[in-house]
Amino acid sequence: MSTDLTAKTPAPAPPGSKGPASGGGLLQLMLDGMRRNMRQYGMLMALGLIVVLFAVWSDGDLLLPRNVSNLVLQNSYILILAIGMMLVIIAGHIDLSVGSLTAFVGATAAVLMVRNDLPWPVAVILCLAIGAAAGSVQGFFIAYLGIPSFIVTLAGMLLFRGLTEIFLKGQTLGPFPKDLQKIANGFLPEVGPNTNYHNLTLLLGFALIAFVVYQEVRDRKRQQEFSLDVPPAKLFLLKLVALVAAILVVTLLLASYKGAPIVLLILGVLVVGFGYLMRNAIIGRHIYAIGGNLPAAKLSGVKDKKVTFLVFLNMGMLAALAGLVFAARFNAASPKAGLNFELEAIAASFIGGASMSGGVGTVLGAIIGGLVLGVLNNGMNLVGIGTDWQQVIKGAVLLAAVGFDVWNKRRVGS
Repeated sequence: MSTDLTAKTPAPAPPGSKGPASGGGLLQLMLDGMRRNMRQYGMLMALGLIVVLFAVWSDGDLLLPRNVSNLVLQNSYILILAIGMMLVIIAGHIDLSVGSLTAFVGATAAVLMVRNDLPWPVAVILCLAIGAAAGSVQGFFIAYLGIPSFIVTLAGMLLFRGLTEIFLKGQTLGPFPKDLQKIANGFLPEVGPNTNYHNLTLLLGFALIAFVVYQEVRDRKRQQEFSLDVPPAKLFLLKLVALVAAILVVTLLLASYKGAPIVLLILGVLVVGFGYLMRNAIIGRHIYAIGGNLPAAKLSGVKDKKVTFLVFLNMGMLAALAGLVFAARFNAASPKAGLNFELEAIAASFIGGASMSGGVGTVLGAIIGGLVLGVLNNGMNLVGIGTDWQQVIKGAVLLAAVGFDVWNKRRVGS
């Protein structure tokens, strides 16, 4: 039976310093662990601090069950876009067309369902296919013709915005079928006895807690098996307690209102699916490889053109899904829909830990970045900060996040 000396034997303390056993304590372990895992914990801690700040500033209004539910509904389409955008940025590219593509798909859905009375399930499938086709066309120009993604997607932004105007003839078109509206505005049905809470939401919350604990423990054991650096046991336990507490609080808040929104389940499936793909699947490792070091990836046999093509195809499909959710939430397709959505998704990715040079980032980081922006927007509205200052503050947050990434690289490299 082998013994993992790396995980069990602490590194010797520098001369004149005290190790953990001689009085460093939990606080010292936390500080040391945070220094080594700054990128992983930095934005998560920032999100927690922002939540606490606005919860106190708004006299608790931020954490009211109704407001927490609205936070999920209001930011669902940006979070969907942020997942796809994170993959694009990890691969070393950018996509400026997603906001316009979101509007175009919403307009297409309105034309199909409202003007032509097409059944909504068929229209949804067609819209997702249109999004995938749009992404694949852009991916072909980028991957196989070698045109920079900035230029291709800038052209796509103009093209899809123009097509949206043409399809809608400059007018807002609605309403959508009620069943489609439920995807963006509906909640899970109530089941079981009356407990003053939404039982199905409680069940899903407890299942999520069990899954997160299992995943964290398994990942830690796997890292130890490969002699990788892992946080100290006390810090790891503290992280688990914080994650469980956060999930439990959100679960109870949602369960005390109307339950979990349906779109939250869609987001959950996307986060778990893409998280698994990026951590465990070959395509995920290839995306990191071409973004981190393209020449080395080519020498290793990675089909970089095919991977890039698939990344943009996926982005197009997620943009279509976001367009359907946005149109269903507001029950209409508008020529002005999707304005600045691409900037919000890009900002969420960089705030969530993506690197300008590619090869770095996680799906969960994209969600955290999107939530940082969402809580900032919601909190500033609750306390009465004007839209002018809101833009200033969000710009400062984005600049700080990218600056932190640059500083962290220099610190690690020095």
